[in-house]
Amino acid sequence: MAAIKKKYVNEFPTPYTVTNAVKTGGLFTKLSMVIMGAGNFAHRQIGKGLIFLLMEVAFFCFMAMSGIHNLSMLGTLGEAEQQEIWNEAKGIYEYVAGDNSLLILLYGIATIFIIVWFIMMWCASLKSAYKAECLKKEGKHINSFSDDVKDLFHLNLHKSMLTLPLAGIIILNILPLVFMISMAFTNYSKLGEHLLLFDWVGLENFGMVLNFSGSVGQTFWSVLGWTLIWAVFATGLNYIFGMILAIMINRKGTRFKGFWRFCFVLSIAVPMFVSLLIMRTMLQPSGAVNVLLMNLGLIDKPLPFFTNATWARVTVIIINLWVGIPYTMMQVTGILQNIPAELYEAAKVDGANAFVTFFKITLPYMLFVTTPYLITTFTGNVNNFNVIYLLSGGDPTPVGSTAGKTDLLVTWLYKLTIDQQYYNIGAVIGIMTFVVLAIVSLVTYRHTGSYNNEEGFQ
Repeated sequence: MAAIKKKYVNEFPTPYTVTNAVKTGGLFTKLSMVIMGAGNFAHRQIGKGLIFLLMEVAFFCFMAMSGIHNLSMLGTLGEAEQQEIWNEAKGIYEYVAGDNSLLILLYGIATIFIIVWFIMMWCASLKSAYKAECLKKEGKHINSFSDDVKDLFHLNLHKSMLTLPLAGIIILNILPLVFMISMAFTNYSKLGEHLLLFDWVGLENFGMVLNFSGSVGQTFWSVLGWTLIWAVFATGLNYIFGMILAIMINRKGTRFKGFWRFCFVLSIAVPMFVSLLIMRTMLQPSGAVNVLLMNLGLIDKPLPFFTNATWARVTVIIINLWVGIPYTMMQVTGILQNIPAELYEAAKVDGANAFVTFFKITLPYMLFVTTPYLITTFTGNVNNFNVIYLLSGGDPTPVGSTAGKTDLLVTWLYKLTIDQQYYNIGAVIGIMTFVVLAIVSLVTYRHTGSYNNEEGFQ
């Protein structure tokens, strides 16, 4: 195996770069810059050379048929509007389709991705030709097509295994993400009937969202503030109460530990959307909770669980504890059982009480181990669509506003795009959500013991 690795490490007399290949390469290596696979054909690598040549032919055919047109239309996103023409023979108006800016944007971005892919294949062709030339000069073996196929299942197995997943990520994740980001720089929305034909507007949408005095800007900052408050309380309270519950169950004096864990884990067994919809029904003005309290004479009128902003926000935070604490309890239980017993014995010898032991041993150890989990939970709560949308629907919503008092950025984004078709503003909100999460997560993690002291707990 060492001999095989050495053979592949010393393929090139100098570290490979495109510049080295162009400067020191022979005629066929330089010819590969124009005709992909020429260097492979010259060194009898017919199969590999044919693949590179077919890639080049397919690329230029695509560019000639639609690629150049897609790029040329990308600058304007189309100009021809849908027209209404009178058909005298039929006696009716007929609609002639114009340009579709959405498809133009999508095809343009896809063309750019194809161009980037072709550049990578061009570099691979040049590298392959240069490698074959260097191996021939040194009198070493030049792989045939069958040898390259065998290498895909041996030395290059990682490339074979990652090809399809990487292609899926690019097509299903990166391409739609770039498309969404690009949409943030357009006026694509139902406003002004921009659903078929729209234009580039630069940073205008970002200015609209970040403007404190505008209606959209005021809504954004209000929703952002509530989103952060919600994420902090939802994460912090679930963590604290889940840890306390795990400690109480895990302590030596607690009997029937398995039974108590089973009772709390039951809420996990029930699908979350079922629990949330039941809670929503029970807390309505005519729901079971208000009816029961009025029948007992404890209240005179229904409590405004979802009609008052403060009540609604407190309600969603409390109900989130019901569905979140069991997960934290299960996460923390295993960590508690792994805290060295010697630490507690030493604290007991020194006369430390339960309060001091918790804050000096248990909590620091828990935070050290669970910081990545806390950051992940915080990120999940910022994007916690289910709890808010299924429980309160973002209500209460002020008249004329696009967001309710309990809407998070993610639920507001849903309303902007699905309900109200403000796709450009929705794209900006999506970008801003990512920016907020990236900054908070990276800054928080880099200042924790999990990052600064990976060797162990001190």
